[in-house]
Amino acid sequence: MTDTIARLVRSQAAEIPDRTMVIDPDTRLTYAELEATTRELAAGFFAAGVGKGSRVGLIMPNGVAWMQIAVALTRIGAVLVPLSTLLAPPELVAQLRVAAVQYLVAVPEFRGHRYLDDLEPHRSELPALRRVWAADDVPRSSDTGVVDRLAECVTPSDTLAVMFTSGSSGPPKGVIHSHGNALDAVRSGLTARCIDSDTRLYLPMPFFWVGGFGSGVLSALLAGATLVTEPIPHPDTTLALLERERVTLFRGWPDQAEALARHNQSVGADLSALRPGSLEALLPPELRAQPGARANLFGMTESFGPYCGYPADTDMPRSAWGSCGKPFDGMDVRIVDVDSGRPVPAGTIGMIQLRGRHMMRGICRRRRDELFTPDGYYPTGDLGHLDDDGFLFYHGRSDDMFKVSGATVYPSEVERALRIIDGVHAAFVTEVNGAVGAAVVSELTVERLRAEARKVLSAFKVPKVWLRVDSDEEIPRKATGKVDVRALRELLAAAVS
Repeated sequence: MTDTIARLVRSQAAEIPDRTMVIDPDTRLTYAELEATTRELAAGFFAAGVGKGSRVGLIMPNGVAWMQIAVALTRIGAVLVPLSTLLAPPELVAQLRVAAVQYLVAVPEFRGHRYLDDLEPHRSELPALRRVWAADDVPRSSDTGVVDRLAECVTPSDTLAVMFTSGSSGPPKGVIHSHGNALDAVRSGLTARCIDSDTRLYLPMPFFWVGGFGSGVLSALLAGATLVTEPIPHPDTTLALLERERVTLFRGWPDQAEALARHNQSVGADLSALRPGSLEALLPPELRAQPGARANLFGMTESFGPYCGYPADTDMPRSAWGSCGKPFDGMDVRIVDVDSGRPVPAGTIGMIQLRGRHMMRGICRRRRDELFTPDGYYPTGDLGHLDDDGFLFYHGRSDDMFKVSGATVYPSEVERALRIIDGVHAAFVTEVNGAVGAAVVSELTVERLRAEARKVLSAFKVPKVWLRVDSDEEIPRKATGKVDVRALRELLAAAVS
């Protein structure tokens, strides 16, 4: 079993050298080419001073080059710090400080951001930062003999990456993962994500998020699959890429799949290669499941992606519909009372706590006793319940739930109910001045939405404040892509003012 990135890359290059590993709109790379090119990059980085434990930031869009640089760094034991291409200069500086980044690789410009120029005035605020490379000028060396010797010094317990997450509130956290815990986490969810050696996977998520790095890059590497990616997803280019590369599995965001399906009604791209397990909006009607029958894989950056799921091409037992599936092997999940921290019986909503070999090793600048309970569980802040069969149902964030007339409202519960209404493409719910507020992507009138909501929700859960929008692009989000709940609340409040 491979337990470090270096061993994984060498093993796959030896077994399937000619299989295509990664494709972007301009470049494609086989497993053998990935091995060869990352050896040269790794040797170049080492000659430039990067070694085991060096923290190296990487800020560039999805593509073959991102993967080559990331693999090269991690195979010699450097710590990869993927950085969002959405970061404003103060945010970038803050994350570089938190992760104590010593070296940085960045594209000079992407989507209006000029990272190297923006960073220059702040260099005095980054005493750990030794050197910055433009992505096109990273060092290479043909003297690659040292790479294998360096790789042999890397163990599964060594740090692989610092992954930033915003959580649901507060500043971003630098979450520390080892080679072993990250690869174990990804391996445990491959079956649930329907990824195998025959898969041609498209994933829209940026590689700088754990959803892109774990569920995309490392999933493809572990399975010996082919990963298809692009720097900027756009309906026309994405559909053309899916058709040209005969993509078999589309994972990622349901709202993007729904938008693509709507766009494809006029484009007519051939998506017949897609197989069950893909997001269902892109599948023909006969391959789609009934609403709630398939699990919504559930995870977080701290668990290196999904820790709970069920094969995405298989209906769950009827009693588990609407759940996130079951915890993967290697992960212990318990539900505790939010106030007392004591475990609660099956069927009772409480806070989700996690423990297991897939979990993070820590968070930058935080002590272990600040993060974990005395018996080793991580309080996630998420609310959920386990049924008698061990299926996990998600009920939102503990800091998002609110009271209406003394009754508890879980935003995720209301969102799920609204999304099953025919004609609703997406729904986002929060509290607005003591009432339930909902922003809904739909062509239906507010009056129709309210009437349909009354059929599926208790009266106190039916939104009082409605905002109908044409696209989920109108929903405010943080740099990580998560919904900005505070801004959403302000948007809804403005709609009734």
